[in-house]
Amino acid sequence: MARRVVVTGIGLVCGVGNTTEEVWKNLLAGKSGVGRIAQFDASSHACQIAAEVKNFDPLNFVEKRK
Repeated sequence: MARRVVVTGIGLVCGVGNTTEEVWKNLLAGKSGVGRIAQFDASSHACQIAAEVKNFDPLNFVEKRK
């Protein structure tokens, strides 16, 4: 029996952007999502760079559970 797959949508949340359109635009422009860590004080860590997800609010994408 063949297995079926249903694609309900495509989305991206990464260091380059929070929507598919934003990510694609930034990739075409050659922008990088990598930079100094800003979400916490990383001065005591050996590595202080990361591809942090910026300006992400999960409530823009999914409903809050009760």
